[in-house]
Amino acid sequence: MTSKALFVELHAKSGREEDVAAFLKSAQSLVDAEPGTVTWFAVRFDKSTFAIFDAFDGDEGRDAHLNGKVAAALMANAAELLASTPQIRKADVLADKLSR
Repeated sequence: MTSKALFVELHAKSGREEDVAAFLKSAQSLVDAEPGTVTWFAVRFDKSTFAIFDAFDGDEGRDAHLNGKVAAALMANAAELLASTPQIRKADVLADKLSR
């Protein structure tokens, strides 16, 4: 059962909104290579507010993701693309509906 999740809200710098959108779209191929990531979403709320939501079967998958290529690329580009440091929120999943 999916038991762990992450929620990361991202605020793009003015003028870098489309760069953040492109970065998030390009990250999908990296996430596809992570067997411990059960589900992953990159979403946009408005012009400059984005988020990543992902879920895992346990701490091992979540930890691997946090130490993986997407997280490294996000942090390497954060100062250039983002108005503030990403706030990574760990969560416990209480219930889910996933097609597997």
